[in-house]
Amino acid sequence: MKILKHIALALIFIITFETLAFSQVHDRSWRRIIYQSEDNWFATEEAKSIAENVLLYQRAIGGWPKNTQMQKPLSLSEKEHLKKLKKTNEEATTDNGATTQELYFLSKMYKATAEDVYKQAFLRGVDYLLEAQYENGGWPQFYPLKEGYYTHITYNDNSMVNILKVLQDLKDDTGKYAVKLSDEKKAEVEKAFKKGIACIVKTQYKQNGVLTAWCAQHDEKTLKPAKARSYELPSLSGAESANIVLLLMSLENPSPEVINSINSAVKWFEKTKLTGIRVKREFDKETGKRNTIVVKEDGSYPLWARFMELDDNSPFFCDRDGIKKATLAEIGEERRNGYAWYSGAPNEVLKRYPEWKVKYGTPIKKKAPKDPYNMVVAKDGTGDFTTIQEAMYAAKSFPYQRVIINVKNGVYNEKVHIYSWNTHVSLIGESKEGTIITFDDYFKKIDLGRNSTFHTSTLLVEGDDFIAKNLTVKNTAGAVGQAIALSVNANRCYFENCAFIGNQDTVYTAGEGFKQYFKNCYIEGTTDFIFGEATVLFEDCEIHNKSNSYITAASTPQGQEYGYVFKNCNLTAGKDVTEVYLGRPWRFYAKTVFLECDMGAHIRPEGWHNWKKPEAEKFSFYAEYNCSGEGFQPESRVEWSHQLKKSQAKKYTKENILKSTTKWYQNL
Repeated sequence: MKILKHIALALIFIITFETLAFSQVHDRSWRRIIYQSEDNWFATEEAKSIAENVLLYQRAIGGWPKNTQMQKPLSLSEKEHLKKLKKTNEEATTDNGATTQELYFLSKMYKATAEDVYKQAFLRGVDYLLEAQYENGGWPQFYPLKEGYYTHITYNDNSMVNILKVLQDLKDDTGKYAVKLSDEKKAEVEKAFKKGIACIVKTQYKQNGVLTAWCAQHDEKTLKPAKARSYELPSLSGAESANIVLLLMSLENPSPEVINSINSAVKWFEKTKLTGIRVKREFDKETGKRNTIVVKEDGSYPLWARFMELDDNSPFFCDRDGIKKATLAEIGEERRNGYAWYSGAPNEVLKRYPEWKVKYGTPIKKKAPKDPYNMVVAKDGTGDFTTIQEAMYAAKSFPYQRVIINVKNGVYNEKVHIYSWNTHVSLIGESKEGTIITFDDYFKKIDLGRNSTFHTSTLLVEGDDFIAKNLTVKNTAGAVGQAIALSVNANRCYFENCAFIGNQDTVYTAGEGFKQYFKNCYIEGTTDFIFGEATVLFEDCEIHNKSNSYITAASTPQGQEYGYVFKNCNLTAGKDVTEVYLGRPWRFYAKTVFLECDMGAHIRPEGWHNWKKPEAEKFSFYAEYNCSGEGFQPESRVEWSHQLKKSQAKKYTKENILKSTTKWYQNL
């Protein structure tokens, strides 16, 4: 039940964060096309048709209007109107993701087609961002300048952060954008980026002499907090400040000023978080209207008010009359239900901060552990460390005896890395149900190119002779593609009474010739959720499918005697899962064997799939022996798989599978 509760809370946070990403609710279909379409789609005629619209909507100055569904077909009269409007430069903006998202779309079009028209439009868009920047480093909401609050330096809805992220990717040449800048243009971009970061540092609000956070708008001349619409009064902002800090935390080799800025903002987030409440949307079936209320709920994720008083951080709420109210319930129906008054975005800052702190922040002074070979991690501060990674940093390199890290129950939101020099480490949880390591990296989020999958792991093990017991490792990214929970790139590793939970690519077992052993573990996922090249024995484990797909994707090297061996395992699935393959070959020489396993009805009769690689049928080795359950149908298996004889199955002993230069497995 605890696990289900945490999953439910995580879903609440994700939904809340997505809902609060913009203060106004708009049709997201245009954004969905840009960010969720597969790369090869951008070479289609449909994409080119939409790209024509994007080019039409681009103003001559290089920017785009906001809240425009550019995928919708245009009539001839609409096209003629846009051609005339182009010269006026009216409504060009970076608000609500405008311009920055169109730049990303054009980059994808250029990558897919290499057509110069998209490149030139992209470069005009970059020039627009550079031209719109104030000398003090900030950006207005609209450019050319539009009268009113639109001239303020705008952090609202992440406008300035979005711009700086584009410039950051361009100056660092991360590969996110297919269009390459000239050296001269790249130098301009880098200069603009530095000015923007300097503006962020200068606008951080001081409360009684202490740095806190940022406001949604700052006056473009005085840099002081500024008012926008009637209900958007000068105030400190939880949501906008969170994304500013995440940007600052992404900087390599940050200056002392930036480090101080981050540390101060994090202290403010801790000070201003609201716990024990949840924002709930009720729906009245009779009136057809919704009502947003705040309810008490223990154990809910912390929230932050969108507006907080500049002098004491008190949350306040406003209707269109501009009169402050102390509670959400006191304002009218229209504003109460049509605006994002709370945000969970700072949770992401607090989750990432410990790792950043170790790398860049002022080191937290801690006493050396009483016993460097027997350390304790406890979130409540009663141990030697409050995070697992801190303990790893303190662990001896290449020790002469085993280093035991005891982890007390708690949810540890961190990426944990067992380095190659941290050999003979044991990570021992207090309980499998209560000791949870979790993070949410995934392929598109990492966005480092074709090998981004391998950077997504929550727990990465590179130190040989590693042991883990009594804990759960999760990747909570959801069904968003490749997202590893456990990555093991080390030899002689043992996992007992652990749970590994994810979706696609849950457990990666790496290392040619490496031996790894999972005993009495629970592994859950969707597609290829156990994959890699190591020799691995899974004994007495539960392997649980969450969708119709494939369990294993072995990439066993040619000549390696064993690949994946499952002994006495229980293959289970969700109630709607009915068509699962035992495995498919990631590489031609894949080897996977199931011995005396209980197979649920979700296993397909043919059992195995060749991944559209006919050659793999000749070279791979897929086999079963003496299995049971509705899913064990040996007479229906593909003809290129094997049903082992008793004499053949005898060789699949723990000693044979795991043998190494040492008999490391004997005392496990």
